[in-house]
Amino acid sequence: MQCIDSERDIANGIAALTALPNHGAQFARAFEATGLPPLRRRPEGFAELLRAIVGQQVSVASASAIWARLEAAGMVAPDPILAASDDALRALGLSRSKARYARALAEAGIDFDALRHAPDAEILETLTRVTGIGRWTAEIYALMSLGRADIFPAGDLALQEAARVLFDLPARPREAALRNMAEAWRPQRAVAARLLWAYYRVITSREGVL
Repeated sequence: MQCIDSERDIANGIAALTALPNHGAQFARAFEATGLPPLRRRPEGFAELLRAIVGQQVSVASASAIWARLEAAGMVAPDPILAASDDALRALGLSRSKARYARALAEAGIDFDALRHAPDAEILETLTRVTGIGRWTAEIYALMSLGRADIFPAGDLALQEAARVLFDLPARPREAALRNMAEAWRPQRAVAARLLWAYYRVITSREGVL
């Protein structure tokens, strides 16, 4: 399995993308505008997935505040989550549904050491079996925490908008359409995602996932 562990890996991926016969010119234009996208790997493990659950459908500031309370209470590992009452979790800021998702993650008993070495498809299948973890969250974990080189979270709105502008599409592509487009970018789809996120930051004043 191929992973992205350094900026050299990103540079090699961009060289491959800019040499593509169909989309190479557009990727070259994006790279000229952005420069080399940063690596910005995230931690692995239970806490990182719990943090992703906490961040669902709330602002960055709200998610950070809730996470700080969970950390202060020692509620960022499976055993404390399972031992806590619903009222205790809600008092720390988790909604009823997020408390349920946190318990589901704790009960899943994921072997994160084994997951690190699993094939991409197995990683996504393992994570999406957990209530509260959808495909986007699983793909972001595989891309950012595990560094997988050929993961592309096509459901990401920033990627969709960046693709619309870069490839001069008539409308923002839906997830299925963008996923189909990204097939041509294998095995460098994670580098393509990083470049598109960087390009999104160039064309807007908002901050993307990275």
